[in-house]
Amino acid sequence: MQPIWGALVGQSDAVEKLSRAVTDADKIRNGEPGPAMTHAWLITGPPGSGRSTAATTFAAALMCPLNGCGTCQICRMTPFGGHPDVQIVIPSELSYGVEEARELVRLSAFAPIDTPWRVIIIEDADRLTESAFDSLLKSLEEPTPHTVWVLCAPSVEDVLPTIVSRARHVSLRTPTTKDVMQLLINTYKVDPAMAAFAARASQGHIGRARGLATEEASRTRRQSDLRSAISLRDVPSCVLAAREMVTAATTAANTRADELDAKEDEQFKAAFGIEEGSRVKGASKRKVDAAKKQLADHQKNRRKRMIRDEADRSLVDLLGLFRDVLMVQVGSNLELINQEMRPAVESFAARGNPADTTRTLVAIERARASIKASTPPQLAVESVMVSIKDPKLASVHVNMR
Repeated sequence: MQPIWGALVGQSDAVEKLSRAVTDADKIRNGEPGPAMTHAWLITGPPGSGRSTAATTFAAALMCPLNGCGTCQICRMTPFGGHPDVQIVIPSELSYGVEEARELVRLSAFAPIDTPWRVIIIEDADRLTESAFDSLLKSLEEPTPHTVWVLCAPSVEDVLPTIVSRARHVSLRTPTTKDVMQLLINTYKVDPAMAAFAARASQGHIGRARGLATEEASRTRRQSDLRSAISLRDVPSCVLAAREMVTAATTAANTRADELDAKEDEQFKAAFGIEEGSRVKGASKRKVDAAKKQLADHQKNRRKRMIRDEADRSLVDLLGLFRDVLMVQVGSNLELINQEMRPAVESFAARGNPADTTRTLVAIERARASIKASTPPQLAVESVMVSIKDPKLASVHVNMR
């Protein structure tokens, strides 16, 4: 197995399928049969399983002359968008439309620059609109010989059947706690005790685990969210807890969005040759203004999506907490996700019953779905907090709003 595949944690089946495809890609280049390789791939798996890592690692291995040595510049730079023949598309808005899809189709027609393949990776392909999928369909049916499409989505159900039928499927699983722990220790040099906590708390989400292990602010925010959820007294305290959770999520999202915006603003100025204090006139000004507006709209929509994603992350933490409550209530011997909070979990569990906890878990999942469907995070999280305090009040609270 080539060294580059070490980035995929706990995904031996997927690695075996993708590495065979890379080997057969070489055979195809030499005019030989290569049945393990195909022009369209669909990589699915739960959040944090490593869909984008699998896609970019596959692309790097195809680009590398040694099929993924893991040490050359191609292997090191390709996963970060550093290869001209690999296009990594990350939908930054709530959906990815037909115009963007048509641009990818146009790009796919160009011959690769430095390698035999042009790889187009679409992360979060479930955000493609139906018309965008339709635009891609012909390129997937009749691709140019040098083009490889890689679509990433949570599940095959999130992609149109017409797309699924034209792509080879690679399924990822949630990495085990042990796998994530070892990754944190070996790759990020995290203390074993901290690695064990982050691996448990992340529930198999590698990016989340890395953040919890290396960022005190992430740990503090998570702890505050969980403590608030099991300390509710009445409906006003539910509203306050929801506001604090969404405010913290918004702050975290805005911090990341500000960094991305600043980089893009600098790139925009460099692209149009705009210097500090300079003024653009005439036709050039109209062109700059149009591009600037397009960038501003893009940044605004991305910021909105990032806030929703951060709020969803907090709800996933709550799912883990109330899974623990349910495990205690039914007398399960499974390890708690929040083992460090066991006394508080046991105390809360003693005040309720499995039926109410199950209703709370359902309410959290419903809130996650509603946020994805564009419900304001504040309203969705408020309904969750009310359900935690009293499951019977949840629907009444939503109707009143």
